[in-house]
Amino acid sequence: MVQSTGPKKIKCAVFISGTGSNLKSLIRFSNKKSSPISIELIISDNSKAKGLNFGKIFKISSKVFDFNNKSFSEKKIIYEIKHKDIKLICLAGFMRILSKDFIKNFKGKILNIHPSLLPKYKGLNTYQRALSNNEKYSGCTVHFVNSRLDSGKIILQKKVKISKNETPKSLAKKILIQEHKLYPKAIRKVFNL
Repeated sequence: MVQSTGPKKIKCAVFISGTGSNLKSLIRFSNKKSSPISIELIISDNSKAKGLNFGKIFKISSKVFDFNNKSFSEKKIIYEIKHKDIKLICLAGFMRILSKDFIKNFKGKILNIHPSLLPKYKGLNTYQRALSNNEKYSGCTVHFVNSRLDSGKIILQKKVKISKNETPKSLAKKILIQEHKLYPKAIRKVFNL
């Protein structure tokens, strides 16, 4: 009797710029039998991104594009993604803003994780801004990417309580722990699992 290997996983690319801690947690998630995705490609705009090491460790194809010429880099990325038949893009600390044309190519297929409770604190320095405004809570959001910065439809959010003597660094650490749990949950939600 031929054993079924279960449902075919959806091919996914993860875009990173830095340490790749969310990438690592997504790779762990993708290696679970019950996960709907398999990570086939890592894209970075930074050849020194520590996260590229996870490509080597887990034997996942990695490509670096310098984005000096954005439209040229994006065209090359679109080619790579279509060539590998990738159906989902996960932005995980990718510090570039993708063009409207790029996003149009993958409408509803690009997710991002952002370290604030959107629609509050879009963009950068989210921890400092939350603390400066004496917020009681911050957190993280997984959302679909559209052509406006951090403005796509929200999939899931997780609240994190801000402590009395919180610093941007301690808050970042707390939120990152939740990001690693939230991203896989959001992906399951997207695929109704």
